[in-house]
This record gives sequence, structure tokens and C-alpha cells, in this order.
Amino acid sequence: MSQQITFAPIFTFRNPHEREKLHLWRKSMQTEHKKLVFTNGVFDILHHGHVSYLKEARNLGDALIIGVNADSSVRRLKGDKRPLQVEGDRAHILASLKSTDCVVIFDDDTPLSLIEFVIPDILVKGADWNVENIAGKDVVEKNGGKVMTLNFIEGRSTTGVVEMVIERYTK
Repeated sequence: MSQQITFAPIFTFRNPHEREKLHLWRKSMQTEHKKLVFTNGVFDILHHGHVSYLKEARNLGDALIIGVNADSSVRRLKGDKRPLQVEGDRAHILASLKSTDCVVIFDDDTPLSLIEFVIPDILVKGADWNVENIAGKDVVEKNGGKVMTLNFIEGRSTTGVVEMVIERYTK
């Protein structure tokens, strides 16, 4: 019989019981001396740019944890028309990727509290972010970690996908 395919664990940062499970997961990474990479975002419509970015982020360490903005957070940040997919669906899609080791849904507008909780070894955002403005930078660096940005694939964005769908299906 072939080996069963499993998805990465998904936690919600709002739930104390799940925070404890996340804490145990993080502890296991430390016990195994695995370098933890953290990134975050909405990941509303997964596209080539996202997948390439997540693969590159994962290749910086031994495990990748992805913070996913909760639906309420997305609405505050992106407006009432977003998210296009509910948080659970976005989390499950990300958890199914080979590059993903853990997904955490968080309610705040920034992942600062989550970063303070897991204290990753490497904190990564897209190149559209100035390193000085990345939430959690001080926490990660104070604990000996690195903060960096990764380039995007030109022309790949959720907004671009949405605009293409609207253009093609409204005529």
C-alpha cells in the first residue's frame, strides 16, 4: 500500500486550545533543530506567483509556517468585496502544498502577535515590503533571526486574476 498523503496542520490563533497545539508543534521543530521560516498574507486566489514565492520561502529553512489573515482582517485591509474565498478554504488550499508545513489563521491586521508566539528563525515578505516596515522584524532579529524579502513573478497577482475574470466574463 502506498503512503497516505496528509496536509499540513491548520490552527486558528484565536482558540486557546489550538494555540497550545501550535506551541507543541513549534516546540517539536525546535527539538528537531529545524529552522522555521514564517510568512503571511491573504492568499485569496492562489496563483503561480504565490506558489513560487512559498516554494522559495520554504527553501530558506527546514519548515514553513504560513499566517493567513482571517476573513474579518481581510475585509478591514482590502474592503468589503474581499476575501473571495473564506479563511478555512484558503487555509486548506495552502495546507495542501508541498512547501507548507503549518498554516495559522490570525484575526489581527498584522501577524505581530503570532510572530511573537512562534518566534521564527526567518521572517519573509514579498519585495513590495520595505524590511523596516515588516511586522515582527524587531522580535525576530532580537532572537537572532533574519528578516528578508523575496521577489515576485512579474504580472502575477490576485488583482490581476480578478481583473481578467471580470474582463472575460462580463462581455
